Formats: sequence, C-alpha cells, structure tokens
Amino acid sequence: MKKLFTNYNFEFNKNERKILKTFCSQNLKQIEGDNKYFAEIKVFNSILDKLNSSAEVVKLTKDERTRLKYQLVENIKFLKKKIDKSWFLTRWLYGSMLKQYENIVESHFED
Repeated sequence: MKKLFTNYNFEFNKNERKILKTFCSQNLKQIEGDNKYFAEIKVFNSILDKLNSSAEVVKLTKDERTRLKYQLVENIKFLKKKIDKSWFLTRWLYGSMLKQYENIVESHFED
C-alpha cells in the first residue's frame, strides 16, 4: 500500500549534519558554473542553507529530498566500485566514509 503523506522533516545529529554539509559543498563545487545544472545548484544551495541554520529539525521539500537521496546513493555506488579496485590503505580510508553515507541513507532516506 502506498503512503499518502511523506514526512520531509529530518533530525540529523551533529555528525550527520557535518557530513551532509561537506557532501553538499563538494557537490556544488563540482557543478558550479555549468548552466545545465542550474536546478541542482539551486537545490543544493537551499539544502546547505537549511543545514547551516540553527534549527534542530531540517525541513526539506520533496525535490530536495529526492535529489539529495539520489546523489548519496550514487556516491555510495561509486565508493563501492572504488573500494573493490583499490589496495588496503585506500579501502581503509574510503571504508569509513562509505559506512557513514550508508548509515545516513538507511536511517533517514529509506522508503
């Protein structure tokens, strides 16, 4: 049965907020200046503003939630490929980042 209403209010802890701020900033740096990514730039700037606010509950729109979730899932796929092809030290460095992203997706963005 499909849900009629979805809650887009998130209570991120201090660590999750910091990780998501860094993720959004890196995303913006990569797509900045390219006009075809205007919508993504606008969405990630909005998310970053909401994460930087002092509000305990972060209220995202449906579009913001969808784009953030999609980018996190794609980043997880990329990191898994990178870890599979790498040596011990790289696996160790990327492993913790992968685990943190997976925890955020599992705890906040699972349907």
